[in-house]
Amino acid sequence: MKSIFDEFTYNEVVERFSQLSPESEGSWGKMSVGQMLWHCQIFVKAAIKNKKYEKRGNPIIRWFFKKSMYSDKPWRKNLPTTPFAKAKEEKEFEVEHKKLLELINELYSLRDRTDWNAHPIFGDFTPEQWGKLEYKHLDHHLRQFGV
Repeated sequence: MKSIFDEFTYNEVVERFSQLSPESEGSWGKMSVGQMLWHCQIFVKAAIKNKKYEKRGNPIIRWFFKKSMYSDKPWRKNLPTTPFAKAKEEKEFEVEHKKLLELINELYSLRDRTDWNAHPIFGDFTPEQWGKLEYKHLDHHLRQFGV
């Protein structure tokens, strides 16, 4: 499984995001490209901030889905997201694109950090699992928009 903390993978992700434009359309889901860029920021910020969160959500769902968050198997299309990560209004592509790339750069710069707090929904992850999870989420949405 690829990790955002791997230099080659990090560069690949940045290059794929550079291929997006305001006209990019998703092949599934309801988000516009601007909303997707905003949505992706939520989870990158959660990793960067490394805050202590109370675990949210159903513990059975958390247990059942946790391994799929960082496994080799791609996520299926049209997965629901948590309500706090749904964009309720349109987002400006250029603004959100720039913010997300800055966050991805910051996350990559933290690749050697060893003290990672729990994920706000799925609980404890190792640094390796965080890197895989962040890559997998970004890749999911890049595939959604055809890059």
